[in-house]
Amino acid sequence: MSIQPETQVPQSESHTESGIIPPRSLKELIDRVTGRHLAPLTEMGDAGIAESLPFPFLGLVGQQEMRLALLLALINSAVGGVLLIGPRGTGKTTAVRSLLDLLPEVERSRCFYGCMPEDIEQGGIDAVCPDCARKYAMGEPLTRKEPTRLVELPLNARLEDVVGGIDERAAIHERMRLRRGILAQADRNVLYVDEVNLLDDDIVDAILDAAAQGMYTVRRGPVAATYRSRFSLIGSMNPEEGRLRPQIMDRFGLRVVVQGMKDTDGRLEAYRRVRSYLTNPRAFIAMYAEETMMAKQELQAARMLLPQVVLPDEVARQGLALIDGLKIDSLRAEITLFEAARAYAAADARDEVHPEDLRVVAPMALRLRRSEFMNAYFANQQGEEDEIRNLLTRFLSAQGNDHSDSPST
Repeated sequence: MSIQPETQVPQSESHTESGIIPPRSLKELIDRVTGRHLAPLTEMGDAGIAESLPFPFLGLVGQQEMRLALLLALINSAVGGVLLIGPRGTGKTTAVRSLLDLLPEVERSRCFYGCMPEDIEQGGIDAVCPDCARKYAMGEPLTRKEPTRLVELPLNARLEDVVGGIDERAAIHERMRLRRGILAQADRNVLYVDEVNLLDDDIVDAILDAAAQGMYTVRRGPVAATYRSRFSLIGSMNPEEGRLRPQIMDRFGLRVVVQGMKDTDGRLEAYRRVRSYLTNPRAFIAMYAEETMMAKQELQAARMLLPQVVLPDEVARQGLALIDGLKIDSLRAEITLFEAARAYAAADARDEVHPEDLRVVAPMALRLRRSEFMNAYFANQQGEEDEIRNLLTRFLSAQGNDHSDSPST
């Protein structure tokens, strides 16, 4: 899904007298819309700036790699999430919040405890609560379709807010019941953690463990509950404000270094779009409404195509050779690389990964994975390893010779 630089798109290529020409794939739509210049502002009225409406994703200027990484994470959650690294004012938070209108619909449980039909398929009728067991027996649906939500983790969140705790309202009536935390609310949604490098370690550990397992258990005295936590994780950070622990960095699949735009025309176009958005958010969003709906449909189509996308052995060996050449130890490197390549192929409406796909996604999947500390540690350890082997050879060989010289009985 190579997102091209901002260039003028001729009117005849993107529109006809009857409307917009449907794109061949999500990649083609993104390439087309992001290259279109903004219409003049003269006819826009002032509707105020107090609207709580996200900036449209297709209205973003520049930052091709950041936009690509976010789309790949929405298409394939197996890439392991996205970490945006960059200074203030480069559009990281705006880009994440702009995903709101592209998020697809998912099947969500109607039950307070999150019971799903697959629970019954895997563990039988006893795997769900009595109320859901009754509904299932009567043929009533246990789920409903709802839009995916963007769940933001507040910077001042407590651990109990994140994982859940005792429901104080229920405790007033002498009933012990757990309250769902932010991680449970983020199930099958997108969890956005801004300033992830400033969170307390115990909160970050809880988020990463829940994301890795897809579920977690909360115990408060005699009460315990297990919640699902199958979410796409997106984090952002400003390196000026502190480093990120290596074990946390390793859990993010795609890593994007977000820098300020160098192109003068691009910065001017970004200013014009921001000004238009602040002047009249609804009118600005309406300019991209039809294409946003098309992008949402294409995104859903890419998600449906993803299970059919194959990774040929020849392409996989090229990726493994690249990882070996970079001397990356973590197995998460190839998982992220190959899953991102599959998502990229699905976004281009293809069912097979090409070598060029690896070229596009490899920088995002493989950067910031090498550890100078571990390289130095293993180099220092090599001396001891050599000494152990030499002594084993010396003494065990000598002992073997002594046994061979002894008389047999």
